[in-house]
Amino acid sequence: MKTLCVIQHIEAEYLGLMEDHLESRSIRFHYVRPFVPGTLIPAGAAGYDGLVLLGAGPLGIVSGNLIPSLAAELRLTADFLKCDLPVVGIGVGAAILAVAAGGGADDAPLRFTVETATRSVPDALGGHLPNVFPSCVFMPDRPVLPAGAATLATGAAGEPLVFRIGARSVGFLGHPGIKSGMAEDVIMAFDEAPDACAETLAALRAAQADIAAALSEIMVGLINLTGWMTPSH
Repeated sequence: MKTLCVIQHIEAEYLGLMEDHLESRSIRFHYVRPFVPGTLIPAGAAGYDGLVLLGAGPLGIVSGNLIPSLAAELRLTADFLKCDLPVVGIGVGAAILAVAAGGGADDAPLRFTVETATRSVPDALGGHLPNVFPSCVFMPDRPVLPAGAATLATGAAGEPLVFRIGARSVGFLGHPGIKSGMAEDVIMAFDEAPDACAETLAALRAAQADIAAALSEIMVGLINLTGWMTPSH
């Protein structure tokens, strides 16, 4: 049975709809909560088969209030990549993945949006990334992709919303398994709130069924790409 390390930055952010897809495939996930006193980021990738970096809300990596455990998370991500183990970055977690892989991050304002992502290449996630799908982005800052990274889906303005680094690591600017209740809880957890919260929450609720439908295909492609169903040797 494969085990994933999942880094949380606040209680309100979690894997959301992705949990059921992992559990149904007997893929274990262990949440690491550095915001809980006494909890440390693992020193390395040993004991895990993959890393998921969450990141919703105002905490950034180059602007505003920075993630307190950022340095340790960058070291951990770099170790997973060095060990050729897959990393999935979500929201600001996608920016952490980009930086750890040799790219960077640009200062960008906090944004909470729901838009349509469009697949950039036919074989994205083995052909399982839908042609179009809803993407809910809730983050500040913006990843700068390293050389060799592949953009898998873009937004209306051409911004990469899904990208691949190496053979098995993927960044999603929008949480592919987000629930509207999760976004509400993240908003309530911070004093700083994005613009037009009520309107975006309404758009997210309206898109919830489409998000769930797209995730079913995305998870097939993601699990095939990462090898999380492949027996260990």
